Amino acid sequence: MPFLTNVIAHTINLAIVGGGRACKYFIELLYEERFPFMDINIVGVCDINPKAEGFVLAKELGIYTTTNFRDLFKIKELDSIIELTGSQEVLLDIIRLRPKGVGVIEHNIGRLLRNLFDIDKRLQLTEHQLIVEKMFSEFLIQQSTAAILVLNTDFTIVETNEAYLKMVNKSKEDVVGAHCYKISYGFNAPCSSCKPEMKCPMVETLRTGISSYVLHEHPGSGDRPSFYNIVTYPLRNENSEIFQVIEVFRDITKEFSHRWEKRVKELKSDFQKLIQEDRMISLGKLAASCAHEINNPIQGLLTFSHLMQEVLNEGDPSSKDLEQFKKHLSLMSKELERCGNIVSGLLSFSREYPLEHKDLQYKDIDLNEVIEAVLTLTQHKMKLQNIQLTAKISPKLFTVMGDANQLQQCFLNLIFNAIAAMPEGGQLHVLSKHDKAKKNVCVEIRDTGYGIPEENLDHIFDPFFTTKEAGEAIGLGLSIVYSVTKNHGGTIKVNTKVGKGTSFILNFPTH
Repeated sequence: MPFLTNVIAHTINLAIVGGGRACKYFIELLYEERFPFMDINIVGVCDINPKAEGFVLAKELGIYTTTNFRDLFKIKELDSIIELTGSQEVLLDIIRLRPKGVGVIEHNIGRLLRNLFDIDKRLQLTEHQLIVEKMFSEFLIQQSTAAILVLNTDFTIVETNEAYLKMVNKSKEDVVGAHCYKISYGFNAPCSSCKPEMKCPMVETLRTGISSYVLHEHPGSGDRPSFYNIVTYPLRNENSEIFQVIEVFRDITKEFSHRWEKRVKELKSDFQKLIQEDRMISLGKLAASCAHEINNPIQGLLTFSHLMQEVLNEGDPSSKDLEQFKKHLSLMSKELERCGNIVSGLLSFSREYPLEHKDLQYKDIDLNEVIEAVLTLTQHKMKLQNIQLTAKISPKLFTVMGDANQLQQCFLNLIFNAIAAMPEGGQLHVLSKHDKAKKNVCVEIRDTGYGIPEENLDHIFDPFFTTKEAGEAIGLGLSIVYSVTKNHGGTIKVNTKVGKGTSFILNFPTH
C-alpha cells in the first residue's frame, strides 16, 4: 500500500503468524487503503494450514508465505510480528526466538482484529464503520515506531503515541491539548513564525492542502542534536475541508550521521589525492632544476676521472700525482655526497604522507635539517631566476615533535610561493631561531616580491584559492601550509605589503 509519493516516510514492516479470517480481514483493510497516513507493509504470512483464508489471499497478492514461523525471521528490515493464533506456546516461541529489535504484537491484539472482523460483518452502517476505522487507526498509531501527532488546524495536539512522548520526554496529559510548537520546540508560535528559516510542514499543508516534508533538528542526548524527517498528511471531512493533520516524525540521526561520516571520508580521500597531486606538481618543478644541479658535479667527476686515468696510463704515479689524486678524490667525494643529498631529498619528497593527524609518524625533528634539505632542492631554481638567498639558521635549534615529510612540504610550498612572487629576481630570506621565553622555534620566510592584496588576505589559506591562471596551480599550497602548521600545534602569521614583499612567520612548540 503506498504511504506517500515523492517523500521519505516510515514504513512498518509486519509479518503475521496465523493466516485465518482475521489475517485476511487485516490484509483487505490495508489494500483498501483505509489508513493513508500509515505505511503498513505485510512482508510475510505464516500458517500451518496452506488453505487458510488469509494465507491463500497473501499468496495471491505475492506476499511471502510459509508454514514455519521461523522462516519469517529471515526477512530483512522486519519491524514486528503479529501473533493471531491465540496459542500461548506459539507466542512464547516467537518471543524467545525473534531477532533482536523485532517486536511482537501478541494475541490480545489479534483478538482485537478478530473482533473487528466480527463487527465489520454485523455492522454495515457508515456510523459503525467509522467506529471500526477509528479503533484500527488508534491501534496503528500506537504500534508505529515513528513519533506521530494528530493535530487540529489550530496546532493543538489531539492524539499522539508513545514514540512521540518518549521523543519529547513528556506525559500524554502534558501533551494533549497543547500546541505542537510549544511541546516540540518551546516556541510560542508556529515554527516558521519564530524562525523564518525553519519551515513548518503543518503551515505548508494548511496552505497547499497537500502533504509536506521537512528536516528538523531537535535537542538530543548530551551535546549532540537529533535529526528528524517530518511529514504531514491532511485529513478531510465530508466537505473535503481539512479538519485535522497527521504529523509523522522519523528519527534519521544514525542514517544522517552515517551518510555524513561516509561523505567526510570520501572528501578526505579526495583531498589526500589532491595533496599528493600538489606534491607531484612540486616534484615536477624540482626535477628539471635538480637535474641541472646534478649535471654540473657529474661533469666534474668525469673530468677528474679522465685526468687520473691519463696519469695512470703513463705509468706509476709519482708522489706529487698521488697528492693530486687525494685532492681530486676529496672533491669527487663531496660532489657525490651533494648529488646523493639532492636525490635523497627528491625521493623523500615523493613519498605519500598520511592526511589523518592520528596516522602521522611524529618524532623529534631538527627544523634546520628540514629547511636545509628544502633549500638544497630549490637553490638551482633560485639561481635561474636571479634570486639571492640569505639563510640565517640558528646553530642550536631545539627539536620539535613532528612529521618530517609534512614539514618539508610546508616549507617547500612557502619557498615556491616566494620564488613565484619574484619572476624577475629578488631576495629571499630564510631565518630560524629559538625563543626560550615562549618555548618555541620560529621560522621566517621573507621575499621581496609582489606582496598580497588586502582583499585576498582573508582567503589565502582557503583550499583551492589561487590568483594564478587556470591549470597553473591547484590552489592547495598555502592551505597545506596552514594544515601542517596546525597539526604540529603551531601558529602562522603573515606580514605583507603590495609591491614590497611578504613574510610568513611560523612558530612551533619545542620538545
